[in-house]
Amino acid sequence: MTWTVIMCAEFATWYEKQDRAVQKRLSAYLMHLSQLGPALGRPLVDTLKTSRYGQLKELRAQCQGRPWRILFAFDPLRHAVLLCGGDKTGNKRFYSIYIRLAEARFRRHLLALRSE
Repeated sequence: MTWTVIMCAEFATWYEKQDRAVQKRLSAYLMHLSQLGPALGRPLVDTLKTSRYGQLKELRAQCQGRPWRILFAFDPLRHAVLLCGGDKTGNKRFYSIYIRLAEARFRRHLLALRSE
């Protein structure tokens, strides 16, 4: 079974700004997500326990020897919604910043689903 993976607009913009080598590497990780969906677990995916959304997760990627993270969640339609991402090298505040950002984007996504 293949799982639907969608990008919020901000994630798509961020992704397009990455160099081709990073895009190619991240795409390989995203392929695993589309193939395994919620069954994809550690060490590639883990739940972000400090989020108010229990389904907020991080996809852990290594690109050019650096740790990259993509924050995503499965919506009620069981689509993986890519919310934000970045290179967390040396950023001690990465999770506090990116979890808030991902939560806001996921909340907006859920509201849009309800209004459809």
